[in-house]
Amino acid sequence: MAVFTDTVSARVLAILLPYFSAYKLPTFTISGPRIGAFQLPNALFVAPMAGVTDRPFRSLCKRLGAGYAVSEMVTSRPDLRDSLKTSRRLDHTGEVSPIAVQIAGTEPGMMAEAAAYNIERGAQIIDINMGCPAKKVCNAWAGSALMQDEDLAQRIVAAVVEASSPHGVPVTLKMRTGWCQAERNAVRIARSAEAAGVAMVTVHGRTREQGYAGQAEYDTIAAVKAALRIPVCANGDIDSADKVRQVLAATGADAIMIGRAAQGRPWIFSEIAHELATGEIAPSPATLQVRNWLVDHLHEHHDLYGERAGVRSARKHIGWYVHGLPGADAFRARMNRIDAGADQLGAVSGYFDLLAQTHERLPARLTREAREAAAAL
Repeated sequence: MAVFTDTVSARVLAILLPYFSAYKLPTFTISGPRIGAFQLPNALFVAPMAGVTDRPFRSLCKRLGAGYAVSEMVTSRPDLRDSLKTSRRLDHTGEVSPIAVQIAGTEPGMMAEAAAYNIERGAQIIDINMGCPAKKVCNAWAGSALMQDEDLAQRIVAAVVEASSPHGVPVTLKMRTGWCQAERNAVRIARSAEAAGVAMVTVHGRTREQGYAGQAEYDTIAAVKAALRIPVCANGDIDSADKVRQVLAATGADAIMIGRAAQGRPWIFSEIAHELATGEIAPSPATLQVRNWLVDHLHEHHDLYGERAGVRSARKHIGWYVHGLPGADAFRARMNRIDAGADQLGAVSGYFDLLAQTHERLPARLTREAREAAAAL
């Protein structure tokens, strides 16, 4: 639980800081919770995101300050275990412990088998997906659709815990506040999960009905935290140290999980940790350092997916890295026509080398409106 050393609003201080340099933003400690045998180094986590949090991305986020990262969702269906997509998601080569794998499905027995299967292949923590709002997942009654059937959800949790416990592998649960606004049942499901032996619960502050629209709410997460003895992690719309302070104060959560805000900005974890610990806003990273991080990311990405698939799937990551930066739109148009790995690496290096000539540190990202206004001048 975070301990504040200053009750003055962080946002107010951020505004006043340039005028009263003697003041600092509030500082507090945020130690990581324990999940089973694993004492996590901090409480800043990477949210599992399909098509994003593969091993190269998770590894980079951990290297840049994340205390914990969960894999992309892996299906529990045995007939899909040998597919290329699943085999890549189960590749944990060189990954820093603990290795957490998220599984999804609708049959308790099948989910138990999936837990055992992944544990045999290196999983050290099993996470149950009851939070994915994607239609193709929910239409199969998996992901957040399970929150509509509390009895089935409870049986799945119990089966996965029973399959994992003999191996000493803890089980966690990620879910939403409920299926829709009228049925926010996260507290009931969280209580039954704790009773079944789940080691941590993460709650995204939206319903399945919301998807990613609107704003996350934290009252339900606070209610879950108040009802449980195990650690609770808050997720949804967290993109800065200021927001971390607000969410921890509102929920009392033991940790926070960052998803979309880490896309193209994997150093967000070290930036937030720096501000929380010192009360000082971290400077933007050096432009050439960002180049090096992205080049490392691309090398690992190409190695995992192979050149042809790797170059194509890396385009979205590159787009996130350069989004809002000077010349990014023209660069992306050129980069998206590149099909060779060496050429992609060369284009990325060239873009950041050129940017570094005028910006030693990564410049602030401009909105689309601001970029269009600047181009019209």
